[in-house]
Order: sequence, then C-alpha cells, then structure tokens
Amino acid sequence: MRTVILSVAAALALSACATVPKPLAGEYPAITPQQALTSNQSGQRVRWGGEIIKVEPHADSTCFEILARELFSDARPNMHDQSNGRFIACRQGFYDPAVYTKGRDVTVVGTTSGSEQHAVGDYNYTYAKVNADEVYLWPKRTASAFPAGYGGWGYGPYGYDPFWYGNSGWYGGFYGGPVVIIRHGHH
Repeated sequence: MRTVILSVAAALALSACATVPKPLAGEYPAITPQQALTSNQSGQRVRWGGEIIKVEPHADSTCFEILARELFSDARPNMHDQSNGRFIACRQGFYDPAVYTKGRDVTVVGTTSGSEQHAVGDYNYTYAKVNADEVYLWPKRTASAFPAGYGGWGYGPYGYDPFWYGNSGWYGGFYGGPVVIIRHGHH
C-alpha cells in the first residue's frame, strides 16, 4: 500500500512540473511536419514547435520558418540534434524579428494548410505550412531555467552531458551556483 501511495505522489509531483501554457493547451494528433506532407494532412489542427530559423513580416501577417523539434510534455521544444523537418507558420499581425530571433524556441498552434517550396541553399525544400492561431515564444534557455524533469542525467542546457542533472546546480560533480564573497569593514 505504501508503494502505491508513493507512486501516486511521485506521478502527481512530476505532472505538476509539466504544465502546458494555457495558449498551447489541448489535445493534438501526434503528427510531424514531415508526416503532414507525405499524407497531405491539410486542415489538421496541430501543435508544433522548434527553433526559429527566419522571421518574415508581411503587410498583414508574419511568417516564421521553424526547424521542427519533438516537444516536451509542457509543449516546449526539446533541444537535441534531431529534427522533424522544417515548417512555415504564419500568423496575423506583426511579430518583431528583433524579438523573435534566430535560434529561439517557439511552439505554434494552428491548422495545416498545404505546403510551400523554398530554396535552402541550392536545395528546393518543401515545407509544411500552418495557419497559426498562437505563436508562443519561450524564454531564452539558461542552465538555471531547466527544471529537474528537463534534463536528468544525460541532457543539459547544451545537449548531451553526462554530468548535468536538472537545475540542481551540479555540474561535473561541483555546485555550479554563484560564489558570493562578503567582506566586512575594517575594525
């Protein structure tokens, strides 16, 4: 009985750490941008995220070119070397490229709307396209911004790292917090 209670308490504690921001909440199919292209999934509601590659404001909307990443349980893109392809998400209004900068994490909610082709270097790349209802810009990543469930052993703020453990401050066996020296006045 005690084991069951501890298991339930642990599950509740972990689920509390993985709160999806309200604008991104909901149930969405587990379909990647690549899968949407191959199965022609136009009109499908999706929640996709990744790393901003480019932002292009237009007269009445802004389009984001995004390198798709798998999402954590809180809907934030996972930092790893794998990608689920690229996609373009467009939303009404102006989003400043000085704020939505290259490399920042975003998660979008919207409806798939076909595809577009653009050059990536000399390669003609086909992008899945999303008409976004929401473009959620995540805070910049820092070592202290990682709650314990994000990394665990093996994944730190910069990818694979066998010494990183969440935000406990442990890095390479030493506490990684700031050192504060307090000097008292002369007596």
